[in-house]
Amino acid sequence: MKRKEEKELKHAIAQDYETGEVLMLAHMDEEALRLTIETGKAHYWSRSRGKLWRKGELSGHDQLVKDILIDCDEDTVLLKVKQIGGACHTGYRSCFYRTIDGEIVGEKVFEPAERYGEKGK
Repeated sequence: MKRKEEKELKHAIAQDYETGEVLMLAHMDEEALRLTIETGKAHYWSRSRGKLWRKGELSGHDQLVKDILIDCDEDTVLLKVKQIGGACHTGYRSCFYRTIDGEIVGEKVFEPAERYGEKGK
C-alpha cells in the first residue's frame, strides 16, 4: 500500500521525434507533466533528489517536446522530443548506449566533467 507522502509517479519515456530513438526513461508527477505541457520543455521528478527538474537545466541539453502520448493504462507517458545535445548524464546521446554484454553502441556527445564538474553527475 502506498503511503500518503509518496508521490504518484508515471514512467516517462523520451524518444527522438524524428528517428524514433529511445533516449531515456524518467518519472513524472502531475506538476512535471503540467510544466512540460505549459513550457514545451521536458520536466521530470527526480526520485534520488526528491525534487522537480527540467531536463537541461544544468547541462543545457534541453528536450523540446513535440508530442505527448499516454499508454492504455495511463501510467506511462511517451514524450516525442527534439533532443539538444545528449540525453544521458554520462555523456551519451541516449541512456541506452551499450549492449547487455557491455559493448558501446551509442554516440558520446559530451564529457560529463565539462558540464557537471565531476564524472557522471
